[in-house]
Amino acid sequence: MTTSIAVRAHAKINLDLRILGLFPDGFHKLRTVFQSLSLHDTLTFFPRPGPFSIESTTAGFPLDRSNLIWQAADKLWEFLGRSGTAADIMIQVEKRIPTRAGLGSGSTNAAAALVGLAYLWQAELNPKKLISLAGKLGADVPFFLSGGTALGLGRGDAVSPLEDLPKHWVVLVIPGFGISSIDAYKWYEIDRKRGQIIQTKPQHIAGPWSSDAPQMINELEGSIARRYPDIDYMKTALQQAGASAVSMSGSGSTVFGLFQNHRDALTAVKDLSDSGWQVLLTESLPQTAYARLFQPQVFRSGC
Repeated sequence: MTTSIAVRAHAKINLDLRILGLFPDGFHKLRTVFQSLSLHDTLTFFPRPGPFSIESTTAGFPLDRSNLIWQAADKLWEFLGRSGTAADIMIQVEKRIPTRAGLGSGSTNAAAALVGLAYLWQAELNPKKLISLAGKLGADVPFFLSGGTALGLGRGDAVSPLEDLPKHWVVLVIPGFGISSIDAYKWYEIDRKRGQIIQTKPQHIAGPWSSDAPQMINELEGSIARRYPDIDYMKTALQQAGASAVSMSGSGSTVFGLFQNHRDALTAVKDLSDSGWQVLLTESLPQTAYARLFQPQVFRSGC
């Protein structure tokens, strides 16, 4: 008997991102607020004899060991004490989340791979061990095991749940360029040493994560906008389209706008459709809904 399953890999935005300093190893100390979105990729797992493999029709999507999905498979295979390398699974990836865009595309795929493979390989992992494996794959991978609205500390990997952000429609504006997180933090350090850090003006939004009024600030934004002025142009366009708050997500290049009214969000998408940027409409996803949607879905059984 064989069983194939599908797992949704949901995108995220950073509602808030502060840089608190540096660790001795050079990584940045962060305080960030993650928010999961309904926008998602789908990973479908097909058990079959032979080497482990990844398939996708998305141009430029890596299908080798550089892909975090493959690295997740290797980490779990090794943890289970199995000899050689991961095998007997093919994972088909339907991509909807733009890559190199600050939406967690690679990290959420890695988390989904861990969950799907653990199910198929009948790995009895307690949450603490699963989080530990996720943290070895990337700083924000642990967040994608739980979703919702969450606080990320340390490198972003020390995750704790927060009260969910009230439902918002989210308009994502993605330019024709991507930004690596390595470059984003390098540029921040260059600007910091030159005294050129631009302080982002706080934006108050409907959210419960702070003891004071919640604010949206991304401290990487100024350094990236200095090198890519489209960031500021996209923010202005979203503000003019009626967003209640706008910000860049993570290390970019996506800029998002929050809307409390679906009709207003649809109007904004229409207004921005001729901008030359990619424009997507999605919504915030609370933790309870995330937990339900993130479960492996069995869709085919046979002999």
